[in-house]
Amino acid sequence: MFLYSSFIHIFPLHLLLRPCFSSNIPLMRVVQSVRHTKRKSSGVLKQGWLLHHTNIDTLRKRHYWILDVKSITLYQSENSCKYYKELPLSEVLQVRGQGQLTVPLAPGDSGHSFELVTGSLVYCVFADSEGPSWEAAIRLALRPLEDGFHTAAESAGYTHTQSSNMFIYTENTSDVSALYQIFSEDVLGSGQFGVVYGGTHRQTGRPVAVKVIDKTRFPAKQERQSRNEVSILQNLSHPGVILLEGMYETAEHTFVVMEKLHSDMLEMILSNENGRLPERITRFLVMQILEALRYLHLKHIAHCDLKPENVLLASPDSFPQVKLCDFGFARIIGEKSFRRSVVGTPAYLAPEVISSNGYNRSLDMWAVGVILYVSLSGTFPFNEDEDIHQQITNAAFMFPRQPWSLISLEAMSLINNLLQVVVRRRFSVGKAMGHPWLQNFQLWCDLREFEQRMGRRYLTHESDDDRWRSHALEKGLPFPSHLTAEPSEELSM
Repeated sequence: MFLYSSFIHIFPLHLLLRPCFSSNIPLMRVVQSVRHTKRKSSGVLKQGWLLHHTNIDTLRKRHYWILDVKSITLYQSENSCKYYKELPLSEVLQVRGQGQLTVPLAPGDSGHSFELVTGSLVYCVFADSEGPSWEAAIRLALRPLEDGFHTAAESAGYTHTQSSNMFIYTENTSDVSALYQIFSEDVLGSGQFGVVYGGTHRQTGRPVAVKVIDKTRFPAKQERQSRNEVSILQNLSHPGVILLEGMYETAEHTFVVMEKLHSDMLEMILSNENGRLPERITRFLVMQILEALRYLHLKHIAHCDLKPENVLLASPDSFPQVKLCDFGFARIIGEKSFRRSVVGTPAYLAPEVISSNGYNRSLDMWAVGVILYVSLSGTFPFNEDEDIHQQITNAAFMFPRQPWSLISLEAMSLINNLLQVVVRRRFSVGKAMGHPWLQNFQLWCDLREFEQRMGRRYLTHESDDDRWRSHALEKGLPFPSHLTAEPSEELSM
């Protein structure tokens, strides 16, 4: 919640401003994951003249069919841009070949080559000798990541039953691609173990993100990591945490299906014309990150791999909803417990992790400090001429005059209190949320506007309304009365 703390220590950070330009490492220099990419057009997989009718209308129609990775388009002629119908592959639930045909033959019909089954129609396609190649091409387009793509009906196949907020998989499964269309050209991100693709839930058309993990490359380590992510996510329900839809397995791959969002915080920073974010937008994003962490830490969960790539944005708006993702390194850590296993991404690691001295949930707060630093400056808080690990353990963080002379001392104060090598001195979530940089009237207005758009109040609390009303009156600021006029829905933890 939007907390207030009247006591805060502000270090005289203006003394740290260097009278020079920054030699810090630019943000994009240490990025380890692929930025979001999306090709607008895709290559043609197969094309040609075909006849078809449906189970509803037995009149045969002749069109020039073009199959690509996302759809089948029926054109009026080979060179025309006008088309009769576009059939998204996400709507194709099944391809039935010879021996599987179910639509009765029409009078005088010698038999069609194969059937395409959608939610409302069955397309009976006549392709003569080309039938097998068309059927194979469509099947391959429906399963772009591998030829089979079957959940292991042959080995340890899975089917689904609903349980709480995810799926559990047991025996007698069908094809994963019968539920989801995965677009192999729509790469949302990638790492050393797998790739995240865009996809669509066939029955509803809902966009999804599918993390595909190659079990043959790193079978033990990554399988444990993906199962850890699923076991944690299935017990979480918060507007600031990515929604898990399900997990599927084949003999060679693991598929983790989640909601698909617009982009991530890294892309937002790098695409800004200045290569960094204004303080107002950064406050808005960081407050949401802290609220999500507050929820996780109350459940004794440490994310352990916080970085801008794992802070997803739900929309292209300047003030978007934030959701944390990638819980593969997450750990359940008690109030006084410490862990020693190496986790996370080096550039965002807390000193105690690097030094193997044991860590607790406060390692997430160090990462928030780095995120805040890179958001406001566009660089990491490390000098490129020195060893990063040594700089982290020595906390040799300085604020080069360019651009920090343009950034408030309160922002630098919060960063200084987060990037503390001594864990007991490092700010907790509550202290960070109560810092003067985040106790800001404009931020409160931005959060309330956002909550009203969302129809849910979870970032501010109604007990703060009178305080901010008094603040506006005292400072002679206009107070938007509509921000407190509507009843709020409180988030139950």
